Amino acid sequence: MWLQDEGNHIVTPLDERYPSLMQQMSSHPPVLFIKGNVEALNHSQIAIVGSRNASIDGLRAAREFGYGLADQGLTVTSGLALGVDGHAHDGALQAKGETIAVLGSGVDQVYPARHKGLAQRILESDGALVSEFRPDTKPRAEYFPRRNRIISGLSLGVLVVEAAERSGSLITARYALEQNREVFALPGSIYQAGHAGANGLIRQGAILVQSAQDIVDEIQPQLERSNRLTGSLQSSFHFDAEKVLTNKKTTAEALPFAELLANVGNEPTPVDILAQRTHIPVHEVMMKILDLELSGYVASVPGGYIIKNKPK
Repeated sequence: MWLQDEGNHIVTPLDERYPSLMQQMSSHPPVLFIKGNVEALNHSQIAIVGSRNASIDGLRAAREFGYGLADQGLTVTSGLALGVDGHAHDGALQAKGETIAVLGSGVDQVYPARHKGLAQRILESDGALVSEFRPDTKPRAEYFPRRNRIISGLSLGVLVVEAAERSGSLITARYALEQNREVFALPGSIYQAGHAGANGLIRQGAILVQSAQDIVDEIQPQLERSNRLTGSLQSSFHFDAEKVLTNKKTTAEALPFAELLANVGNEPTPVDILAQRTHIPVHEVMMKILDLELSGYVASVPGGYIIKNKPK
């Protein structure tokens, strides 16, 4: 059985190992599957996210910030994707630091395949692979926006290195704001579309940073508060892990935001109408509809949103 293999863990909110910061989330996962160092989930983390098609400077920045933050004793958290994510993980590993990869698949189905070696290095360096999906779950497009709330939820703050206007990294930044986390961004050229998202975050109030030390200085109060909170939000109760693993329904692999999607049809539906129909606040509808758009289920058209791909 999967759980019997060394280094494999399952935690729920009733487990004292469940990440204390995530206990504060309204949408925290009911179960987490972890391969590697489960204790790392409660270490002080900074998430680094950005474009899969980042520029050479963006990749260099991701690696340097990953290195600098790990060198300061922080755990670097990202999504193991190509581009910024992979370079951030690699930077932390080069500093002989700790890094966590949150997957949009099961922990036994590393995606992309070319990062299997990187995933193994993470495990060998006392890091962890984390997912809310069963270990054998294959990647699907709609899982990746969903995993972003875990990336931000584990962390004290999120650094956006390079992101276009419609980048998935902006979903992570929005989740971070919703979770009362700090949002940091690297400024870029106004003439390059790949920087528009990060520059827009700065315009909206994200903290402009130029070095890892800038981030450390900003989160010092949160670090102190997090250290005080660690353990106070955790329960001493335990659970039947084998039962969780064998019950597929507990992993909630159903389509995210099903109620919202059910109210989008072939005619354009405005966001405020969706909010009325679903009784979901407008700001939440906007975030969720963006997730669905990036996942390919809906399309933005004049007058609102229409269904694009009906789930099977």
